[in-house]
Amino acid sequence: MTERKARSLNRAAQLWFKKATACFLLLSSCVSHAPPFATQPYEPFSRTNAVAIAMDEWRLFGMRVDDSGGATYVQRDSAMAERQPGLWERIGEYWWEGLDPGDPDSRWTGKHDAHGEVFPVSVNGEYAWSAAFISYVMRIAGAGPGFPYAADHATYINAAARRETALLVAENPTSYAPRLGDLVCFPRGRARHMMFQDLPAAHLFPAHCSIVVGGGVETVSVVGGNVDDAVTLEHLHTNPAGELCCNRENWFVVLKVNYRE
Repeated sequence: MTERKARSLNRAAQLWFKKATACFLLLSSCVSHAPPFATQPYEPFSRTNAVAIAMDEWRLFGMRVDDSGGATYVQRDSAMAERQPGLWERIGEYWWEGLDPGDPDSRWTGKHDAHGEVFPVSVNGEYAWSAAFISYVMRIAGAGPGFPYAADHATYINAAARRETALLVAENPTSYAPRLGDLVCFPRGRARHMMFQDLPAAHLFPAHCSIVVGGGVETVSVVGGNVDDAVTLEHLHTNPAGELCCNRENWFVVLKVNYRE
């Protein structure tokens, strides 16, 4: 083979690689609305990044802390954080980037439905965005396709319990102490009496999950979305071994997240 022909073949190979890379990135953009740094990702999926992202969102919403379980919160249209300028748009980004393209819920914001119409406060619960927040944090932190992004927490709770993804492991909170970046969850409404042993459930159920962002003496700090209509921090009680106990809500499962680092 001549040197000229070798150079020609090398240039052809480089061109093919560039085109293949462009096609791959185009396909990647079709399965996620997230930026390239999150979908490729540029850095390994780490608990440090996930916690930092959650804490940044908490600061954006005014660093609200509520250890009362919402008992001290009064919902008023004019004071709801999720409806304030700059914040309803941010919640729209949780929906848009956290959920997969094609999901009709991905078009919602903190106060708009998929058609851009402002929905009344009376139906606010139908647009709960706490799972979109968790999906957003995981997506932007670089979880990739291994996380079951969804508009409801039960989707990824059940996926973890069924071992459908290597990224999540459902752990019994009576024997596992949550670590930074893990997700802690409790069932709500008609499902409020569910126990760890009831997982996986045969159906979706109302629930809430928050991400662990800190710890202390017999306590952990968690951040969740749509708590008091904001991104809010809460302190949970633990026993000396670090396991959740003696809390107001029935925190019935810890989702251990298998970060890359």
